[in-house]
Amino acid sequence: MTVQQDEKLVSVKKPNWDFWKYWTGQTISNLGSSVTMFALPLLVYTISGSALSLGISSAANMLPYLLFGLLLGAWADRVDRKRLMIFVDIARAVVISTIPLAAAFGLLSVWWIYAVGFVSSTLSICFDAGEFAAIPSLVDQSDLVTANGRIQASYSAASILGPVLAGILVAFVPLVGLIFLDAFSFLLSALSIALVAISFNSQREEASERKHIARDVIEGLRYVWGHPVLRNISLMMALVNFVSATQGAQLVLFAKERLHASDTQVGFLYTAGSVGVVVLALLAGRLRKRWPFSKVALIALMCDGLFIFALSFTRWFWLALIFVGLLQGCGILFNINTGSLRQAIVPNHMLGRVMSIASVLAWSAIPLGALLGGVIINQTHNVMLVYSVAGLLVMLIPLCFFFTPLGHAERYLPQHISE
Repeated sequence: MTVQQDEKLVSVKKPNWDFWKYWTGQTISNLGSSVTMFALPLLVYTISGSALSLGISSAANMLPYLLFGLLLGAWADRVDRKRLMIFVDIARAVVISTIPLAAAFGLLSVWWIYAVGFVSSTLSICFDAGEFAAIPSLVDQSDLVTANGRIQASYSAASILGPVLAGILVAFVPLVGLIFLDAFSFLLSALSIALVAISFNSQREEASERKHIARDVIEGLRYVWGHPVLRNISLMMALVNFVSATQGAQLVLFAKERLHASDTQVGFLYTAGSVGVVVLALLAGRLRKRWPFSKVALIALMCDGLFIFALSFTRWFWLALIFVGLLQGCGILFNINTGSLRQAIVPNHMLGRVMSIASVLAWSAIPLGALLGGVIINQTHNVMLVYSVAGLLVMLIPLCFFFTPLGHAERYLPQHISE
């Protein structure tokens, strides 16, 4: 055994305290965000009772990725990512707090909620770009899939508790008051990141000469569009997100009209989705080592569509819990593998902009899809029909992409990752 190997063995045995600090803070933050994820759609539905309002709310949350994603992702590569993430967490705490404060003064409307969603999502672009680079800084490249799966599972474990807690508390606390929990969790996340000792920027980034930000954006676009796997992932996800956006945006409406669910039962639906995410996220590393990327990712996405289709026909609440858990789990299984793939093949100094560019290309269709779905449901009064068509299309789209480079994506992985 060489000296280099001995050093590597010793480093593996050392507790990674920075990782655990980061993991703990983000898990707490996810607990708060899961409460808001439950509360806001229910609040919009309570105020408006409209499928279109739910669609607009979803679109407002996704629109910043289309408008600002490219520039903010490139900017995140030019600054101290850790400081950026701390600032963003504090800013999100302030912004989200305006909803219960507006309600206290009688000023709350759906338009206020749309505005808060828009600003919060804009801030989240910056945070997500920094976070995408943080994980490769905290773990070895060979552990990316497993680490991302475990981190996602821990996040979702908090998401299990969040909707359940919110569903119980809503019987005793005003719905808008629950949002203060999210604001407080953002502050704890900022503290945990401040306690991390390592940098989230590479030495190359810190020493490199700065170019005009437009050149950074163009460089990132060329990189993503020129890479056959990254390009096809973005194209496929744009199509999938366009047709499936309604499923997420209208879950509250579906639960109320098809399942006749109470507010607490709506919380259980979100919890079921988190349970599915936990189970399949923990299996992500094992599945990826056993089967090629194309089989794990594309089949998972096809199953996602299958369970959306099955959900559309059920009127039994307990069966809907199972389908929501399975479709959310399959979706996260795809996301973990594609995210890990990007982290493995993209140079560190480009991770922020590549992440944001991929998000813009993949998520740009969500606002239009969510709005269109809301309009169709408003006109037809048939949420089941929209869900069933979306499920069929989500099954067919990844099947077509089996015949692109995504069908053999493992060929594009670095050698030590693909083996």
